[in-house]
Amino acid sequence: MTSLEKRASRAEFLWNMDPRHLGQLVTSSTATLKRFSMSSSEETTPLVVRGPAYPFALLGKDRTIKEFFDAEESEIDLNFGGLRGRGVKKQDPPIERDLYLSLEDLFFGCTKKIKISRRVLNEDGYSSTIKDKILTIDVKPGWRQGTRITFEKEGDQGPNIIPADIIFIVKEKLHPRFRRENDNLLFVNPIPLGKALTCCTVEVKTLDDRLLNIPINDIVHPKYFKKVPGEGMPLPEDPTKKGDLFIFFDIQFPTRLTPQKKQMLRQALLT
Repeated sequence: MTSLEKRASRAEFLWNMDPRHLGQLVTSSTATLKRFSMSSSEETTPLVVRGPAYPFALLGKDRTIKEFFDAEESEIDLNFGGLRGRGVKKQDPPIERDLYLSLEDLFFGCTKKIKISRRVLNEDGYSSTIKDKILTIDVKPGWRQGTRITFEKEGDQGPNIIPADIIFIVKEKLHPRFRRENDNLLFVNPIPLGKALTCCTVEVKTLDDRLLNIPINDIVHPKYFKKVPGEGMPLPEDPTKKGDLFIFFDIQFPTRLTPQKKQMLRQALLT
């Protein structure tokens, strides 16, 4: 077998070897490295081993360390694990918290200040101290449930980590009068059966304390609703525009009727 064939055979043997055995076989010992030198008369290029050994333990004069770098001088990732991981900082996963806001907060916009406690590195770069910090959130009119507000790298600091992002997610508080769907507001108005059949006026107090008087000139049946344009929530893209208000009705039936009233209803409804 020629010298070249021997080199190729040794390289293939080392390449296909289990990394655990390869790490035992190839060490930083000069004596161990010399066991695999191609010839005592050939000049050998030093190889710096970081973590587990590279698959090729030695490089001859015709094979330099440049072969393990790409054209931009960056290391080729051989996926043996641990080659470049030492000293590389990783960011902690984001910390998510719910931010509960009332419909009034989301209608007008507001400012929320939230105090957090986190670890901050001291000047030595290793020890840390717990300190408080105030995060300020400027709530914009029309923000929807699920809106995410991110404070980058405001989590705990540490010598080997990138602080986590802190993310607040908007949640809507239950409201005593309205329910929100996208940019629209839903309102349920109780109405006696008599008014449902004979027309009425509905009063609605808005989020900005105006009183709307909405005439209902139709017969109100269980699936009936009234749409009032422009009385919903502000649009996040353009707060000067608003969604709509939808009025639904809870028809209240009488619990009892006198014989005379029943007769009157028969005459009015069934004749």
